[in-house]
Amino acid sequence: MAQVQSEVLTEQAIPTDPSEVGAVVVGKSPWQLFWGRFRQDKLAFVGLGFIVFLVLLSLGAPLIAKYVTGRGPNDLSLAREMTNDFGLPLGPNGTYWFGADRSGRDLFIRVIYGARTSLIVGLVATAIAVAIGVTLGIIAGYFRGWVDTFISRTIDIVLSMPLLLFAIGIVSTCSATRVGCFGGLVKPGLPVVIFVIALFSWPNIARIVRGNTLSIREREFIEASRSLGAGNRRIMFREVLPNLVAPIIVYSTLIIPTNIIFEAALSFLGLGVPQTTPSWGRMLSDAAQVFEVAWWMMVFPGVFLFLTTLAFNLVGDGLRDALDPRTGR
Repeated sequence: MAQVQSEVLTEQAIPTDPSEVGAVVVGKSPWQLFWGRFRQDKLAFVGLGFIVFLVLLSLGAPLIAKYVTGRGPNDLSLAREMTNDFGLPLGPNGTYWFGADRSGRDLFIRVIYGARTSLIVGLVATAIAVAIGVTLGIIAGYFRGWVDTFISRTIDIVLSMPLLLFAIGIVSTCSATRVGCFGGLVKPGLPVVIFVIALFSWPNIARIVRGNTLSIREREFIEASRSLGAGNRRIMFREVLPNLVAPIIVYSTLIIPTNIIFEAALSFLGLGVPQTTPSWGRMLSDAAQVFEVAWWMMVFPGVFLFLTTLAFNLVGDGLRDALDPRTGR
């Protein structure tokens, strides 16, 4: 009888209602863990929202120019009406929302077209630099020895170069003729700007990837893959590379604003993109001479340039914190 009562008490002690059960541990995928941490960063979300807005604005620039304002970025149809008797541009009004530039062109349209230029240069140059840097970094970190020494010394040489001076020289040389340079491989305009920025951007990411690869190649799963007969190429790009995705994504988002600033600096100096291609840097250069009487020429391109670089940096910081919980934020 005592044994029966013990069994009854034991059965009653086991909760059958899920609501009576305590905290249940639920497994989460890496994506769920990342998203849960990233969405807690409000500033990163604000930055991401502005980037999405800027992309949509730049993609819709031709439609806005055609159906909203009725003027293109180089339209001079109202140039006389938007300049005074002294040839100075007029400020913002109901027709020209951001005012006019020194030639009487619509500054608002040129600013949103300038967003296209900055995003194209920043994204394409970063993609090329990441492809080169990741490839060389993995090779250097995985094989080590003389291969690592050669690539590392090449990185040191490129990083020791006076960046701006070399960029000015290369852009000036490649823009001197319509053919361009390197046998016509690099054309004047946006291609030469993208080429120069990518040329000087890859060493930093190569150094980061190399350092991470040196650590990853010593782990047990690499030895397991090698023992199962996997070749070097398969190990590098099937085992090592997936573990480098987080630092690659974070660093890419952080060098995009740097590359956008680089393009603006070259355009400010009158190099790179032609005069007919809207660029925030060239707009700032044009505004420098008339800033006291035409403040809008510097304020609006400058604000967009500042907000764009800030947004990418905020997103980069948010991604870093979400992908690396050790930051403790």
